Amino acid sequence: MISSLVFAAALTATAMPAPQDGPIVTAGPASGETAEAQRFREAVAYANPLPRGAPEQDYPLVAWCEALVNGHVALGETLTTADDLDRDIIRLGRLEAADFRDALDVAASRQSAASRAAAAAAAAEATAKWVPLKDQDEAVRSQAFGLFFGLPGRCEHAARRLRDNITTAPATPAQVGLE
Repeated sequence: MISSLVFAAALTATAMPAPQDGPIVTAGPASGETAEAQRFREAVAYANPLPRGAPEQDYPLVAWCEALVNGHVALGETLTTADDLDRDIIRLGRLEAADFRDALDVAASRQSAASRAAAAAAAAEATAKWVPLKDQDEAVRSQAFGLFFGLPGRCEHAARRLRDNITTAPATPAQVGLE
């Protein structure tokens, strides 16, 4: 019996954290990701090939990404049979497109006329991909909406780099220990 009480006391003592003075840190960086983890993901994103037709430079790429997301959202908004998941995807798409738009707006004054023209052309090309689907029947539009596989991971990093005016090259896989 005494050994049971000693054992229970020992468990209680180890299970209860010691009181601390001062604030207790309950979260990491605002993004929820360390700078090193972000650098790692960015290296991977920039190392992966982009889809055929996607621009290589960050500013036109983000315009292309925004246009693809806006086209996907617009297609989803045509569905009369949208369910809760579809509506959530549309909501999240709007947020993602707004993030891309914010990055483009913040960086616009730092872009050359050629870069802005490339961005406009990339956005027009991406928007045009959705146009043929708008005249299809509901089943085809719904299937196309559901089959959109999203964007390359590089889009989010390019938007962040534009917004934060990061002009250094992204880390390479070798620099983050992948090669």
